[in-house]
Amino acid sequence: MLHLIHLIHLADSSGRSVSVRVLGRAQPGILTGHDLLDAEIVVTTGEALDASFPVTLLPEDLEDWEETLARLEAGEPARWLDSGRTPSLAFNSPENGALRVSIHDEPATGVTVTVPLKTPSPTWTAGQRSRLARVREAYPQEVVETSPGAYQWRHGRPAAEPGATG
Repeated sequence: MLHLIHLIHLADSSGRSVSVRVLGRAQPGILTGHDLLDAEIVVTTGEALDASFPVTLLPEDLEDWEETLARLEAGEPARWLDSGRTPSLAFNSPENGALRVSIHDEPATGVTVTVPLKTPSPTWTAGQRSRLARVREAYPQEVVETSPGAYQWRHGRPAAEPGATG
C-alpha cells in the first residue's frame, strides 16, 4: 500500500502547484538505504504541463529544507536540493509578492520549469514546517553511522512502514 505524504505543497487558485511527495523508504530494513526516502517533485500548471521528477531524499535533505524555510521566512531567495545529484528547486519572491518556483532537472533531462504562484498566505512557510514535521514523524531516522561506512540501528529493529499491515 502506497502511503503519500506531501513534504511540500504549494498551490494557488489558478490550478498551478508544486509538490514534493514522499512515497516511502527507498530500501526499508536495509541499513544503508533505510533512511533514504523515495519521493517525486510534481508540477501542475492547470494548463499544458504536468510533470514529475523522481528524487531520493537523504536525511540531510530534510535538514536543508528546514534551513531553506528559514531563508524564505527572512524574505530571501533560496535553493533546495542543489547538490547536483537530483533535480533542484529555487524559490524567488518577485516584488509583487507572488512566489516563483523553478525546478531544474540538471542530472537527467536538463529541463527547467518555472511555476509562478499567486501571492501565498503570509503563513505559508508555517504550513510547510508542519508538513516537514509529519514526514519526520512518519519516517524517523533509524540508522546511525558509527564510523565511516559502518552503520547500526539506533534503537533495535526498524519501525514498520506507514500504512503497512503486518
